[in-house]
Amino acid sequence: MMSLPFYQKHHEHYDRAYRHKALQSTVSQYQKETKSKSAVYAQGSTAYARGSAAYRHASAADFSLDSSAAYSHGSSAYDLESAAYSYGATAYDHSAAQSKRSAAYSLDSESLSKSSAAYSHGSESINKLAAAYRLGAESYSLGLKDSNLMIEDQSYKMSPKAKRAKQSLVSEDKENEAIDYSVPIFTGREVSISGITDTEEERIKESAAYVAKRNLFATSEGVSVSKVAKSTSEEEHHGKKSRKVAIRESAERVALKKTLEETQAFHKKLNKDKLLHPPEFVIEPRSHTVWEKQNVKFHCSVAGWPAPRVTWYKNNVPIDVQAHPGKYIIESRYGLHSLEISTCDFDDIAQYRASAMNVKGEISAYASLVVKRYKGEIDASLLHAGTVSMPSGLGVTPYGYASRFEIRFVDKFDVAFGREGETMSLGCTVVISPDIKRFKPDIEWYRNGVLITPSKWVQMHWSGERASLTLTHANKEDEGLYTLRVVMGDYYEEYSSYVFVRDADAEIPGAPGAPLDVQCLDANKDYVIVSWKQPAVDGGNPILGYFIDRCEVGTSHWTQCNETPVKFARFPVTGLIEGRSYIFRVRAVNKAGISLPSRVSEPVAALDPADRARLRSHPSAPWTGQIIVTEEEPAEGVVPGPPTDLQVTEATKNYVVLSWKPPGQRGHEGIMYFVEKCVAGTEDWQRVNTEIPVKSPRFAVFDLAEGKSYCFRVRCCNSAGIGEPSEATEATVVGDKLDIPKAPGRVMPTRNTDTSVVVTWTEPPDAKELVGYYIESSVVGSGRWEPCNNNPVKGTRFICHGLVNGEKYIFRVRAVNAAGLSEFSQDSEPIEVQAAIAAPSPPYDIMVLESVRDSMVLGWKQPKVTGGTEITGYYVNYREVVDGVPGKWMEANIKAISERAYRIQNLKENMVYQFQVAAANLAGVGTPSLPSQPFKCEEWTIAVPGPPHDVTCTEVRKDSLVLLWKEPVYTGRSPIAGYYVDMKETEAKEERWRSVNEKPLQKKFLKIGGLKEGVSYVFRVRATNQAGVGKPSEVTDPVVAETRPGTKEVVVDVDDNGVISLNFECDQMSPHSKFVWSKDYEPIEDDSRLSIDTKGGKSKATFKDLGEDDLGIYSCVVTDTDGVSSSYTIDEEEMKRLLALSHEHKFPTVPLISELAVEILEKGEVRFWLQAEKLSGNAKANFVFNDKEIFNGEKYKMKVDQKTGLVEMIMDKLEDKDEGTYTFQLQDGKATNQSSLVLIGDVFKKLRDEAEFQRKEWHRKQGPHFVDKLGWEVTDDCNVMLKCKVANIKKETHIVWYKDDREIMVDEEHDFKDGVCTLLISEFSKKDAGTYEVILKDDRGKDSSELKLKDTAFADLMNEVCRRIALSATDLKIQSTAEGIRLYSYVNYYVEDLRVGWVHNDTQIRFTDRVKTGVTGEQIWLQINEPTPQDKGKYTMELFDGKTAHKKTVDLSGQAFDEAFAEFQRLKQAAIAEKNRARVLGGLPDVVTIQEGKALNLSCTVWGDPSPEVSWLKNEKSFVSDANCTLKFESGKNVSFTISTVSTLDSGKYSIVVKNKYGTETSDVTVSVFIPEEERQSEQEKKKEDKKMKA
Repeated sequence: MMSLPFYQKHHEHYDRAYRHKALQSTVSQYQKETKSKSAVYAQGSTAYARGSAAYRHASAADFSLDSSAAYSHGSSAYDLESAAYSYGATAYDHSAAQSKRSAAYSLDSESLSKSSAAYSHGSESINKLAAAYRLGAESYSLGLKDSNLMIEDQSYKMSPKAKRAKQSLVSEDKENEAIDYSVPIFTGREVSISGITDTEEERIKESAAYVAKRNLFATSEGVSVSKVAKSTSEEEHHGKKSRKVAIRESAERVALKKTLEETQAFHKKLNKDKLLHPPEFVIEPRSHTVWEKQNVKFHCSVAGWPAPRVTWYKNNVPIDVQAHPGKYIIESRYGLHSLEISTCDFDDIAQYRASAMNVKGEISAYASLVVKRYKGEIDASLLHAGTVSMPSGLGVTPYGYASRFEIRFVDKFDVAFGREGETMSLGCTVVISPDIKRFKPDIEWYRNGVLITPSKWVQMHWSGERASLTLTHANKEDEGLYTLRVVMGDYYEEYSSYVFVRDADAEIPGAPGAPLDVQCLDANKDYVIVSWKQPAVDGGNPILGYFIDRCEVGTSHWTQCNETPVKFARFPVTGLIEGRSYIFRVRAVNKAGISLPSRVSEPVAALDPADRARLRSHPSAPWTGQIIVTEEEPAEGVVPGPPTDLQVTEATKNYVVLSWKPPGQRGHEGIMYFVEKCVAGTEDWQRVNTEIPVKSPRFAVFDLAEGKSYCFRVRCCNSAGIGEPSEATEATVVGDKLDIPKAPGRVMPTRNTDTSVVVTWTEPPDAKELVGYYIESSVVGSGRWEPCNNNPVKGTRFICHGLVNGEKYIFRVRAVNAAGLSEFSQDSEPIEVQAAIAAPSPPYDIMVLESVRDSMVLGWKQPKVTGGTEITGYYVNYREVVDGVPGKWMEANIKAISERAYRIQNLKENMVYQFQVAAANLAGVGTPSLPSQPFKCEEWTIAVPGPPHDVTCTEVRKDSLVLLWKEPVYTGRSPIAGYYVDMKETEAKEERWRSVNEKPLQKKFLKIGGLKEGVSYVFRVRATNQAGVGKPSEVTDPVVAETRPGTKEVVVDVDDNGVISLNFECDQMSPHSKFVWSKDYEPIEDDSRLSIDTKGGKSKATFKDLGEDDLGIYSCVVTDTDGVSSSYTIDEEEMKRLLALSHEHKFPTVPLISELAVEILEKGEVRFWLQAEKLSGNAKANFVFNDKEIFNGEKYKMKVDQKTGLVEMIMDKLEDKDEGTYTFQLQDGKATNQSSLVLIGDVFKKLRDEAEFQRKEWHRKQGPHFVDKLGWEVTDDCNVMLKCKVANIKKETHIVWYKDDREIMVDEEHDFKDGVCTLLISEFSKKDAGTYEVILKDDRGKDSSELKLKDTAFADLMNEVCRRIALSATDLKIQSTAEGIRLYSYVNYYVEDLRVGWVHNDTQIRFTDRVKTGVTGEQIWLQINEPTPQDKGKYTMELFDGKTAHKKTVDLSGQAFDEAFAEFQRLKQAAIAEKNRARVLGGLPDVVTIQEGKALNLSCTVWGDPSPEVSWLKNEKSFVSDANCTLKFESGKNVSFTISTVSTLDSGKYSIVVKNKYGTETSDVTVSVFIPEEERQSEQEKKKEDKKMKA
């Protein structure tokens, strides 16, 4: 067995249980190697990167690449022994092989020196490239080759006994000191893991590979590293080899060679995929902006295994160097790749891409090239050389001379609110001017000022126009201020907005919110500190603590790390498995339950910090498995020294965290630690980790008594034993060193917008390690507090969004650090949520509306931001501009002007002026506008009008808007004749302007329809007079056609008093907003016709007397809002409708759904009723008959149903005295109505008769009665069924059928199933005509129903019967007979009323003896005797039912006729044969019984043509006449048979056979002869006597 450290001997099962499967298989393979087979795995070329004297000596000797052949085994290897040794001592920082024998040491040193020379080949060309190029494929392959050569050359220097590799750190200044040193196993370029990678799978592979290789050497599972000899004297002592030593060395070479072969074979079996790495850009190419004719060079460095192949692209097209000789130079050397472009011109402006690819994948990096031309006089040679000094004062951007991009944000994302677990998306349209397709912007997203990178939680997209960021699964960590930055060269613009993320609904009511921002700190081999932030929501109960869970990457099993909740927001997690990666999460707990888990942390690997740093510092490359063979002295028994710098890094009441540095003296194997503690002031040291030593120089001590003081110390251990303890720490009191912060102070809210408030506060005193602050808000009087943020904010100022406009709020703040949350601050003063008042923004688009010799009229647009209140006026400044040099600003007006047009007096003619305008409101005067363009003060003499001004858009909807403007100040030489309105889409070109109206408009407003929803438009107006169309107005600001959410319209209303009013509501008002009503978009100055009343967010314009003077468009605009406006048009038709409605409200009537009506009820009662649309509970009705009021009583039953509006009156019986007029009078409050019904004359009589009939009917229906009277129907079988439907039947009810007053006897009693009675008459015919009656009767009464089937009724029934019979007819069939051909069809049955006709070839057949028709039973036939060819054709049978002819057709021609005719011939011949064949006609009995001795005479008659032959048979045998029997055949027909005396011998069967050419017939007769009884007895007696005599 290989020797193991003592802690692995006892806990080997612990280590194996947590090994990765791939790691287990690797380690087990190495454990199969014996101690006698040892080798050292070296790293590759970078193991020799550090400079040494041996390297310099080899380089000076000018070793070439091919000099590696000198490493081969031979005598030349000994020539440089002394020189190699002289440099070997200084090469201890690199791989130096030493031995107990000086000669062996010299040889090893020489080999290493030569190897160093080989690796240094080409170093002069790359020594300026730094460590980033150490992964070049050429260097790597060269190092691999040389290392293998070195292995072969040194194979005979190894000892068969394995030695333990030990490691010692020494100083370079101890050059001549004998040291213990081994080649560092995990340094250099062949390290098999590249550091903490992006995916869990790669993390597992890297960690497993790292631990496997390190443990391989630390536990003697691989080959050993030699030990450097102690002194020069020892080398000289072993300089001479004895024969014994030479034999031993020879044996060692054989053993080592076998070991190397087996090791190489093993590595060939390793999964190569685990050694491969996808390409990765170490250095990405950088964008360049150069002058024309300059050269430019793109550089990049790529790592990966196998070595990636790099391809360069220009605008996604591969660059072909051969196609452009001298233009492009592409180089790839030592991992450095470059693309050089010579003599750049404008065609080289493009996006360049470097694409690196190997078997594991492909990656690309992009860079742009911009070529600019300098406009000044610059020496071309300087440009070509790549250097130029710019003239002073010229601004040069990365995109050329004096260039700048304007970046605007459209359709911005607002403050967003989400919930944990939801998907949130932020987006913004970016408009960049000028739009240069070759240059693309860099889109960057920031959260709280930190650049965001794409991950599984965050996705980013840039479509070329719109940038979007999507939070696929929002968490509270995602809350913050999001900033979109669009970068174009050195210019960039930003837009920011806040994103709030609320807690998800707790699974347990009252449970706290999830913790957030879980991070892993101070990770080590088996230890990591997990930190988090406390949630803002505690569920209504204080948080008792937190549970920390861990999960190994690649699994889904979560393990809770602490048994009891911890309150401190940091927790050390121990017991991790070295080399494995973990993720963590945290859950909060209060008395209601446990919260949802937090978002998981980023994966962290349990590795030594030095190992992690080394992994991160070296790019990824495969582990080649190179081997260096050296010797070492046994190093067993080196006990590690004490750790240093032991200190307490963190102390809480739950745990104390210790940290220390490893000892300097620790041998070449790994060490572990034991931690001891004692109560301060005593020396009673107790070991804390009694079971398993600690691997990391960090440890958390739990289970300490709070308030006590402790000291701590640490010991190191390895397989040689336990070292001395470190120095003890100072006494540490167990308790929280970090206190919970105190409450913040002076919470002050200030107004911000109509939905947000700015809250400021002061930092709590003596605050330490603050994480941030939580702010809460509450509506005054509600007592309910809501969090304003769910992620602690830094600073002492925060904007609370999502508040309700007009509500009063109070705020409070508390501070957060790792120890917990402070108490809440005192509540702030209440503040009403309203937009803050600020000075307005500058006006813009200043233009000249009129110019004369000494004055000019200016116009401008209203500021885009009014500052939360209406504009109170404007101030205009002007200045002279002489020769392009502006003068001092002068005030044009002292008092503010309210209009957006102003005439500036006392100007100088032909002087050039600039103007600026400032707006003012209650907050003060805003910033002046930018100076206008220079305008010359001169007399306008043009004939056409000047531009209209103050063009504004209002009432914007998804498909329309209203455009307003003011007439030009300068009208030209003739009056204004009208206006033209132009429009175009905002992004459309200038030539896309089109006129909205074909004819000039007389009015100064226009409603423009037909807009496309979501499209942005701009508008302008031109005035016209007799001279023509003038200059257009300034273009309006872009307007998007959309109906904003919450948009309301003006509503017309007519109240109960008939007052007509227009009403408008607005829920977006600021404190200074006002409702402004106008008629035809002109201010309403005459209040005699319209009164306006405004309360809160509602305004009402009431008409005093609506008339024709009030016709027009009434509009209402709400100031200080985002364009809230609406209008209502009152034309003549609308006015008439409103006036009618007003009159109806003034003089109301009860609206009726139906007027007064009458109907007869089931019992013959008469019901009068009407129905109103609605009735109140106070409604009442009066009932009047012939002008006299009638009341509810025995004759009249009256009822008013206010719910349904139904008013009714029921009379039991209608009599002659009830003839007259009936009136119902309704009254409901002020409303009245009435309705009358006149019942006189025939109308009354008809109603009375109907009522009487209904009364009788009702009485009839009290007993068994007929619902449907007796009727008939013809069944599918062509039978007639009499049926009726009855009701109110019971078991005792009888039914009797009669025909012509004679009862019809029915076989079965009817069961009245389904209430239907039936009588079936089969094969109905004329004999069934008559009068049928059916009677129902029982003890309750009787009812009868009669049906007359005579004359017309009978004819109708027979027609239906005939129709059904005709429909039942089958298709015509063809049948051959002996007489001819028969055509026939079957019906259910035949009646004489059914007329049958036959048609041959569309001609009615005339019947003769040869062609005749008939009916046999149910068969209707046509017989054609002795058919001829003339009988061929189409035959049709017509069945006429009295109304309709029903036809059946058959085609008797062709094959059908031939087959039928042939069959007829056959049957005819058969009939002839049957007629003439021989036969016995009669006379012979079947049996004849005759007494013996009598005479028998039989005779019969036979027939046949020709005459038949006659013969007799007796018992089937021929029989002829003899003396006793006479057979006669006379006259060809008479046959006789005579036996004169019959005896018993004549008994038998006699057969007569007659035969001619047409056939034969046989007739049988049986003759039985008997003996009388007396004779039989006498004969029997004689026989007995004869027997006696013989006896």
